[in-house]
Amino acid sequence: MRKNSIKNIRINEEYRREMQTIIQREIKDPRVHPMTSVTGVEVAPDLKTCKAYISVLGDEDALKETVRGLTAAEGFIRHELARTVNLRNTPEIRFIADNSIAYGVNMSAKIDEVIAHDDEVREKTGRIYEGPEDGEESEDI
Repeated sequence: MRKNSIKNIRINEEYRREMQTIIQREIKDPRVHPMTSVTGVEVAPDLKTCKAYISVLGDEDALKETVRGLTAAEGFIRHELARTVNLRNTPEIRFIADNSIAYGVNMSAKIDEVIAHDDEVREKTGRIYEGPEDGEESEDI
């Protein structure tokens, strides 16, 4: 099976959905943050290994503790996946911290700052800010 085949994509999504359910409803480890989400899963084409990308609504320490808690519960999660997803092999799971949501929030805040700056310039000058004039230094925010 190739990495980007339709079958592999369906398996990735099914594992992501089931892993999300197991983490939300059945993991009782206090290290696992209650607002944990599985943002993506990549199962190897041979179905032996799996990377699960984990995101947490909280700070960096909560994310690290959640990854530690999930790593400790890997055996339980594999057992539950084997029970719910009917495949010949249940892959070994590696949990990886996913910072893409935090990165997106940060980029959104920066875009909001730029929009606010453009609005200020528009109110002061009465024209739309189009960048620095020729020979003029750009002003950093």
